[in-house]
Amino acid sequence: MQLDVSIAFFIMGAIAVVLKSKIDFPKALYQSLTLFLMVAIGLKGGVALSAHASWDLIPQSLSVIAFGLFLPLLAFPVLFFIGRLDRKDAASIAAHYGSVSVGTYAVAVAFLESQDIAYEAYFPLFVVLLEMPAIVMGIMLARTKGAALDRRVLIHELFCNQGMVLMLGGLIIGFWAGARTESIAPFFFDLFHGVLALFLFEMGMVAATRLSQIKESGSFIFSFGIAMPLIGGLLGSWLGLAIGLSTGGAILLAVLGGSASYIAVPAAMRVVLPDANHGLSITASLGITFPFNVLIGIPTYVLFTQWLVN
Repeated sequence: MQLDVSIAFFIMGAIAVVLKSKIDFPKALYQSLTLFLMVAIGLKGGVALSAHASWDLIPQSLSVIAFGLFLPLLAFPVLFFIGRLDRKDAASIAAHYGSVSVGTYAVAVAFLESQDIAYEAYFPLFVVLLEMPAIVMGIMLARTKGAALDRRVLIHELFCNQGMVLMLGGLIIGFWAGARTESIAPFFFDLFHGVLALFLFEMGMVAATRLSQIKESGSFIFSFGIAMPLIGGLLGSWLGLAIGLSTGGAILLAVLGGSASYIAVPAAMRVVLPDANHGLSITASLGITFPFNVLIGIPTYVLFTQWLVN
């Protein structure tokens, strides 16, 4: 498989840091690119949903939500009992790996399109659905006997985090507007790959700057940051085919299962679990799992899913 051009930008960003090139990537630009990708993914999915909505989506959606609840339950015992992490740290990291990475999903979509692999156009619905379950499960896993839980804070973080608002909002607008989104399509749809390339350039720089933190976090976190995506990805691929998704759809569900959040969940965990080691979670998800998925994981999920189909 050929290297996708957007992934080449990720590599360029990492090399720039290794070479100690002084590139000042504005923080505001990175935030703008992130917001753009979330809205564009939601809009595109909403438009497709308006054309392809059916009752079959209900059992598929419930299966995806159950998948999001299961992944933290799979990750937590490994982190808590084998890695011997503090309960709150283990729960926080487990929540990161139960949720999704919008950036990884965007790379996967670009990769499938470059390989002419079709997938369900309404798939962003599943991306939105996977945002919430892991946050809930992470909070439940972190609770100790007698610990109080502010339900108002929990509900606010579940439904009002930026990923949920922007992707769900874009999904609803796209579903409502349908073909009328043609007026904004040149901006949100036609520029998607260019914005993704810039986003990955910054992500390459960020990942490279975390190399020293990866060394400090130890071999366990490094191993977990690679093993967990593979397990989640393979389970996602199997589940996708089991619930009737196409080969491309199963690949995308594998990508979601193998990804780790570095936007929505970190923000939520900082509020509801302020005592957790959030630097450890970000190092694992952004410093290890994200580059692994971009460079190795996505092609692996493609090959594995195609092997299951054949």
